Amino acid sequence: MPKKSPVIEKVVCVTLVKSPIGYSVRHKQTIKALGLKRMHQTVEHKDTPTLRGMLSLVAHLVKVADK
Repeated sequence: MPKKSPVIEKVVCVTLVKSPIGYSVRHKQTIKALGLKRMHQTVEHKDTPTLRGMLSLVAHLVKVADK
């Protein structure tokens, strides 16, 4: 049986650049679900359609960079 080549998963770096104070509870919960707690904190996530949907909701609060 042939060996499968390893699948390289894309990684996305997400940084909180604007405070969620004053925005809806849904936006605050999305920021929390992304693992962001402080301003200018950066977290890494696997690039999935679910993550992309979350990022589109809070695009005005975060900066996204591919790694």
